[in-house]
Amino acid sequence: MSLFGAEFLRNIKHHCHVIGEDEPDVNFTPNGYLFCASQDGAATLEKNHQLQKELGAKNVLLGPEQLKAKFPWLNTDDIALACLGLEKEGWFDPWLYLNAVKKKAISLGAEYVRGEVVDFLRRRNNQVHYEGYDDGEYHSVNECVVRDEKGELKTITFAICVIAAGAYSGQVARMLKIGDKNQEQGFLFVPLPVEPRKRYVYCFESPRGPGVNTPMVIDTTGTYFRREGLGNYYICGKSPTPEQEPPVDNLDVDYEYFNENVWPHLAHRVKAFEELKVSNAWAGYYDFNYFDENAIIGLHPSYHNIHFATGFSGHGIQQAPAIGRAVSELILDAEFKTIDLSRFLLERVARRQEAREVNIV
Repeated sequence: MSLFGAEFLRNIKHHCHVIGEDEPDVNFTPNGYLFCASQDGAATLEKNHQLQKELGAKNVLLGPEQLKAKFPWLNTDDIALACLGLEKEGWFDPWLYLNAVKKKAISLGAEYVRGEVVDFLRRRNNQVHYEGYDDGEYHSVNECVVRDEKGELKTITFAICVIAAGAYSGQVARMLKIGDKNQEQGFLFVPLPVEPRKRYVYCFESPRGPGVNTPMVIDTTGTYFRREGLGNYYICGKSPTPEQEPPVDNLDVDYEYFNENVWPHLAHRVKAFEELKVSNAWAGYYDFNYFDENAIIGLHPSYHNIHFATGFSGHGIQQAPAIGRAVSELILDAEFKTIDLSRFLLERVARRQEAREVNIV
């Protein structure tokens, strides 16, 4: 999925060009990711590297001496092994990407309606015989109620619905009785395990920092940083522990979290970062899958027309092109055609079959 996403972004001027308008540019910066591992994590990193090579990714393992030679500004004292991406990695501007895809979709006939879904209308359907339901007990869903920008309630009739509501997908799913323990038939008693989790991104200035030769560095502690532009600016962050999870009722930034949990790791890894100045920061929501922190896609087992594309836990923008392709295949062909992503179906939650990954950021 990631390889396809990188290729899509490299060719976005072709994929998302709208006739009569300028070619889209998402500021894609092709630069590698550098995952660092301590002695405890070295074996896992090497295993991931071998799997990625088998699947077509191009990266290389570096020991402490090789790492120091390539990135002399990096403190390698407690790094046992690192993995550096050589191709099809980098970063881009998500807002420009979103608008490029939206404009292309509109040019192809898509209609965007701004509003808030407040309910779905479920109706008993005696014409449908569905596995897991007694005859006459199946409820179809073909309408949702939306509150528009004027506050008016309107009903949208649909043949197929894809729940891709990000951090609020779990909330939307509950409107469909998904996760209702009183639903004894079908699969509805199993919740969609997606909830908002707030994450901070900090931008800082470091005049003596490593400069242009800075990949996306993922420290042994989980702290990450990369350069931002061609000046002396960098962005960074770190996922909190379960005990540190911030409230999600607002998007306020906690600067003390940076001082106590991020900056010490930056200063340890790059000496120049001992002197830095935070210039900006923002917060956003992950659509966090608390079951196994991985995607949930595909058709819901108790509805013939409700699909999911959610739960990416921070990887959604990276996997979006491949997920869009996969969901469209399910809708048009009723099966995955390009990549078999059946391990990400909702059924795994009921079976307690995790699709968890390690060494991720």
